[in-house]
Amino acid sequence: MDDVISVIMEKLDSGGTVTFTPNGTSMEPMLRDGKDVVVLKKKQGRLKLYDVALYLRDNGQYVLHRVIDYCNDGSYVMCGDNQFAREKGIRDDQILAVMTAFYRKGKPYTTGSIRYRIYITFWYHSRVFRHAYRSGKRRTMKLFGITPKPKSEKKKKKKDDYY
Repeated sequence: MDDVISVIMEKLDSGGTVTFTPNGTSMEPMLRDGKDVVVLKKKQGRLKLYDVALYLRDNGQYVLHRVIDYCNDGSYVMCGDNQFAREKGIRDDQILAVMTAFYRKGKPYTTGSIRYRIYITFWYHSRVFRHAYRSGKRRTMKLFGITPKPKSEKKKKKKDDYY
């Protein structure tokens, strides 16, 4: 991964943009695991609220999450759209790039568009309700002894489903 990051950083430092397909479910439903493509550019100054940034955690892990708040010391509070745990203390020197657009099914969506701004405003402010729903669902399933299916079984394709 460090070899890839060095190429990405070289491209960003020269003023270019980088596109890649992120993996993981932390930014769903906006960014789907292995399907959507993000466009990144080098960070210019401080990040704004709701910016999506690629950053390096202190443990060496690369993460693409959204700025949801600021700490008193000027660091960022980050969180994935599909998560509820806030990650505090992300410093400016950890930020590698910021997302400027993403592609879903080949169609571009920029971070300055009205549709995108409406999405992030709704998604962020519905966090409390989404968290309560998930928590209630988990408790109800536990109460009735229902265990969720592993992800590998939820959407298992049949042999005939391949195109």
